[in-house]
Amino acid sequence: MFMPEVADIKPALNSEQTAHNAMQVLDHGFVELIDTLGSDLTVVNAARVSFGKRKTEMSPGDKKLIKYLADHQHWSPFRHVQLQFHCKVPEFVARQWYKHVVGIAYTEGSAVDHAWNEISLRYVDASEFDFYVPEKFRKQSEDNKQASLDEWVDDPAGTLKERYAGQCREAFRLYEEMIMAGVAKEQARAVIPLSVYTEFYWTASLQALVNFIKLRKHPGAQYEIRLYADAIEQLTKTIVPVSYEALLGMETHAPQASV
Repeated sequence: MFMPEVADIKPALNSEQTAHNAMQVLDHGFVELIDTLGSDLTVVNAARVSFGKRKTEMSPGDKKLIKYLADHQHWSPFRHVQLQFHCKVPEFVARQWYKHVVGIAYTEGSAVDHAWNEISLRYVDASEFDFYVPEKFRKQSEDNKQASLDEWVDDPAGTLKERYAGQCREAFRLYEEMIMAGVAKEQARAVIPLSVYTEFYWTASLQALVNFIKLRKHPGAQYEIRLYADAIEQLTKTIVPVSYEALLGMETHAPQASV
């Protein structure tokens, strides 16, 4: 079965985003690189300060130093580099993403370099929000309860897809009726499906980003979040190409993600 990569998705970003560091993901989602702190040279200087040295330009020796740091798991210099992303993702992807962030906080204290702020449906009327409609539906794996197969469910007439979209539209109609009736947004939001798109700002260190990419690009991770991890990876490596190559080249696959 052919699964489109990020580059295969037709862009639907606005002109301002397209002109900057943004990538379209899925039907209505995107990842936009908003801000950065540091570069490959930041990693080098963080490491060389031990010897009272500071570089202003990268040298071949600095590239070897970065590789040495990665190969020997000297992580702290990489945590001086921070990247901030604006992400628009389906709700179920956001929950997987945030569980990753929380999970790291309890299992890998050295990689707790995240900040997360998300749109709140207590404050915002979601009547005009987008919802995710997959191109097709994947089959459930028989030997892995949390995974799908790279095979399509037979739906030649698109009946399941239309019923899925219709159910989502009906949920939004009910939400809008509840809002119009004066129901509090914090209660009315309960009828909105997990396919709704949410938005958040995510700031993370380079080490934390690499951890996310390795886990969420693994073949065992859900297809939708793999596309977002791919977009994060492609944007990250434009900022720190040397560190990216050193860190992501350490291993081909990470342990399988559990959520």
